Amino acid sequence: MDQRLSRALVVDVALGVLVFGVLATAITANLAASPRQPAAAYGFAVGLGALMLVRRRWPVATLLVTAAALLGYYALDFPPVGLAVPVAAALYSAAEAGRVRWAIGTAVALVVVSTFFRVREGDDLAYLFGYEFAVTATLLAAVIALGDGVRSRRRWRAELRRQADAAQAEREREAARRVEQERLRIARELHDVLAHTISVVSLHSDVARENLREDPDAAEAALRAVRTATHDASRELRATLQLLREPGTADHRQPPAGLAVLDSLVRAAADGGVRVEVRIAGEVVTLPAVVEATAYRVVQESITNVLRHAGARTATVELHYRGAALTVRVSDDGDSAASGNGSQGYGIAGMRERVALLGGALHAGHRPDGGFVVEACLPVPVSA
Repeated sequence: MDQRLSRALVVDVALGVLVFGVLATAITANLAASPRQPAAAYGFAVGLGALMLVRRRWPVATLLVTAAALLGYYALDFPPVGLAVPVAAALYSAAEAGRVRWAIGTAVALVVVSTFFRVREGDDLAYLFGYEFAVTATLLAAVIALGDGVRSRRRWRAELRRQADAAQAEREREAARRVEQERLRIARELHDVLAHTISVVSLHSDVARENLREDPDAAEAALRAVRTATHDASRELRATLQLLREPGTADHRQPPAGLAVLDSLVRAAADGGVRVEVRIAGEVVTLPAVVEATAYRVVQESITNVLRHAGARTATVELHYRGAALTVRVSDDGDSAASGNGSQGYGIAGMRERVALLGGALHAGHRPDGGFVVEACLPVPVSA
């Protein structure tokens, strides 16, 4: 800001010196046409030049004082300096400040007054109206137009800067929104992977502990299930962490799992003592990767909740393909009070967020005849 003020002051001082120099030159050139002492005339030139130092703060006052001083100058019969030259800088300053009406009104008034007195003094009308009047009016109009043009151009540039700043702020908000969405997506991925794996590991660890002495084969099978679950979780975690290291690859990676590997969830649940039945209705179509990954995560989280909270013996996974939509429904026959615990954590909320991002809807609640049900409707693009 200080630099801008310093630059403006330099410009105003330079303009004041220019006004004084032009007027002083005109006075010197026309000394023979006036009997008055030139010192007072040069004083007027100094005063008009000094007015340029306040033209930004008081543009209209500067213009009116300049016009009044010019009329007083001629009333005192000082050497002629013309009409347009002494008042040009003040007219420009008023127009530049947006006071165009004041500039036009003052210019018209000066031309009318000057012409009236020139006619009354007996100047040659042909020269006055055929040449001098046209030249003076044109110069005054050009100065006003220049000041207004500079103001308009300055406003146009300010508007461009404002639009650029607004666009930059919008880009920053959009980038922040994308970062937040990516953070939430990765958080959901980690929750789904870890919650399911920990549930499976915990369940099979209990099975292995209980059968370690009495049934070593069952204990060994449970440990193999633990190993498989941790291996799958490790693979998915590596894929997720890879996104953190190389976010540019996010749009090109394949989902870590899909409906084609539902068998692994069924086997894990069966090993934990829950029989899972998968039912498919409608014509199976190839789903977009994001839709299939979301459907898989809904089934995975639902079965995880069954294993952790429901105390169920059976669960049913239903996939209903209906052209433009896929309905995923997971229900169990567990204890209603226990199965409701899963809705209090992040699992149901995470599933609902995933489904909402695709424009779908998810419902989770107790069944009238006991147990818990999760139902998600996922829109499928027609092109899929």
